Amino acid sequence: MVSDEIMSRPMIECDNLVKIYKTKDIEVLALQGLDISIEQGELMAIIGNSGSGKSTFLNMIGGLDRPSAGRLFVDGKDLFKLNEQELVDYKRKTVGFVWQNNARNLLPYLTAWQNIQMPMLFESTTKKKDRALELLDMVGLSHRKNNRLDQLSGGEQQRIAIAIALANNPKVLLADEPTGAVDAKTAAYILDMFRDINRNTGLTIVIVTHDRQLTKKVHRVASIRDGKISSERLMKQSYRDRLTDISSFTEEHEVQDEFAVLDRVGRLQIPHEMLEKLQIKDNKVRIELVDGRIIIENPEN
Repeated sequence: MVSDEIMSRPMIECDNLVKIYKTKDIEVLALQGLDISIEQGELMAIIGNSGSGKSTFLNMIGGLDRPSAGRLFVDGKDLFKLNEQELVDYKRKTVGFVWQNNARNLLPYLTAWQNIQMPMLFESTTKKKDRALELLDMVGLSHRKNNRLDQLSGGEQQRIAIAIALANNPKVLLADEPTGAVDAKTAAYILDMFRDINRNTGLTIVIVTHDRQLTKKVHRVASIRDGKISSERLMKQSYRDRLTDISSFTEEHEVQDEFAVLDRVGRLQIPHEMLEKLQIKDNKVRIELVDGRIIIENPEN
């Protein structure tokens, strides 16, 4: 019998996660105590400026890089305690990865269905071709099963890459800028496909993206700034069943409520655009508690 603790455990749990990259002459602090919990079955996006730590965070979850400090659990596995063989098994069975550069997923001399079958070659499962064809149908490319890489468009290649990431039934699908190299129409199709996969399979999907249209159509958006989660946007309940109504002309504030994120000692990061509107010139603000609200003002006003 599965315990209540296991049933209620988040799929991904990061606690004070730190990653330091060291060279001979310099140390770079890529993650600076990041805290986040991602529930099983969530479809969420991670956003942030270049160098904010978002891709580093995805690599930590994917087992592609080792954290320096903190706690990181995925599907109940403590990634700090996995040995090399356990880490290989983790990357094969727990996570699937989709890259912006789909050449990292695809072999040009194989057909579409042969590419999808590749991750299954080391598994004992039978009917590998049947599974590959099933995934081709899931991404809407059954009619391209015998085409090689040079016979597929960029959007079709990315859809094949998604099928490859799903080949071994992972618990978590990670996507790093999956719509960054395709046009707007193809990006919308890929987003709809992620939503369908999430809805039909309950798969946890985490997407790193700069695509504003994509971020408006996921349930949660977490912003990383200076290696920490600085704010989150949650989709308003009124839009949850109306995702197809959200267009490129719909403003984010209409679709999602934005929240600042407190760290464990009560610190928060105020979004940069808000500070600009307040015309803050240095590192001080006036703060006051008024009628149950915290008021932040420019001290010069």
